[in-house]
Amino acid sequence: MPTSRFARYRHAGDVGYGAITEAGVVPLHTLLPQFPTLDDVAHANAFDQLESAAQGQSAHLAVGDIEFLIPLQRPGKIICVGVNYPDRNAEYKDGQAAPAYPSLFIRFASSFTGHLQPLIRPPESDQLDYEGEIALVIGRAGRRIAEQDALDHVAALTLCNEGTLRDWVRHAKFNVTQGKNFVHSGALGPWLVPFHEASQLADIRLQTRVNGERRQDDRTSRMIFSFAYLISYISTFTHLDAGDVIVCGTPTGAGARLEPPQWLVPGDVIEVEADGLGVLRNTVQDEGAAC
Repeated sequence: MPTSRFARYRHAGDVGYGAITEAGVVPLHTLLPQFPTLDDVAHANAFDQLESAAQGQSAHLAVGDIEFLIPLQRPGKIICVGVNYPDRNAEYKDGQAAPAYPSLFIRFASSFTGHLQPLIRPPESDQLDYEGEIALVIGRAGRRIAEQDALDHVAALTLCNEGTLRDWVRHAKFNVTQGKNFVHSGALGPWLVPFHEASQLADIRLQTRVNGERRQDDRTSRMIFSFAYLISYISTFTHLDAGDVIVCGTPTGAGARLEPPQWLVPGDVIEVEADGLGVLRNTVQDEGAAC
């Protein structure tokens, strides 16, 4: 069965959501008044109802006629994982072994933009960098979730370009919050892919390309901390709620680690691609520049 893909979009000034198919966009928000937004679908863990509703429906819009928005308008907690691939740990060249526990930090929804939209480079820094990642959308709440049960709490998957202002993550000794939260410095999307079984996450190839050049390339089977472990660990100290997002780490090859470092500049095209999830594509634009 083809993978279902559900996107939030703007068309003719109105915001809606629908299924993205080979034929185009099948609007669904008018068919399911009990779920006015994709946020409502995630909160109800009801992607199966979306898949059923999309069956047999005709595409009413061309994909090229919509503006992709971040899939969830008001995601709950956005928890990001650092240094979660073996080669990423080696990149730091500090001689330390892989960490015993995940490195975590928080992003705000306003720090993301949608598919085909520009990442915004602020005037305060020219060190805008890319990080291709896979993100989980929680569909079932829980606290102290056992690792063997963790994937039962996942509703959907999406892609993330966890754009980072590298000099700003080093402004303080113990946190990276500043460099991770400039407005529209990262991207989420293009769509949500419903999660059905563990095989969807077992060994995904994750790649990032800049202007067609492959910079990052790894597989989720090599992650230091598995998807299930991350859910279990995070839910130990906080209550995971439906609509929360976990961004699960990036492979080696970010621009900061190249010799010399290569920062993103206006006109660059960044593509994050993963098996079964498609391609998240963004350009770069200076803040205040005309679109």
